[in-house]
Amino acid sequence: MSIIQKKEKNLISLINKLNSISLTYSQPNFEIEKIRTEKNELARQKLEIEKKNGELIREHKYLKQRIKTLQQEVKQKASLEENFNQELDELNQETENLVTELEKWQM
Repeated sequence: MSIIQKKEKNLISLINKLNSISLTYSQPNFEIEKIRTEKNELARQKLEIEKKNGELIREHKYLKQRIKTLQQEVKQKASLEENFNQELDELNQETENLVTELEKWQM
C-alpha cells in the first residue's frame, strides 16, 4: 500500500470520526432545547400555582375572620335571648303573684 493510500485511508477514517462526533453533539443541542422548554413550562406552572396559593391564603384569612365575626354575633344573640327569657320568666312570676293577690282580695 502506498503512502498516499494510507493517508487517504486515514483521512477517510478521520472524516468518519468527525461526522460521528458532529452527530453526537447535535443531539444534545436538541435535548438541551427540550430541557429548556420544560424548565420554562415548569417555571410558568410554579408561578401560576404560587398565585393560586396566595389567593387561597387570602380567602382562608377572610373566611376565618368571617367565622369569628359570626361566632361573636351568635354569642351576642344567645346572650340577648337568655336575657329576654329571664325577663319573661320574671314577668310571668310577677303576673302569677298579682293574680294570687287579686284572688285574695276578691275573697
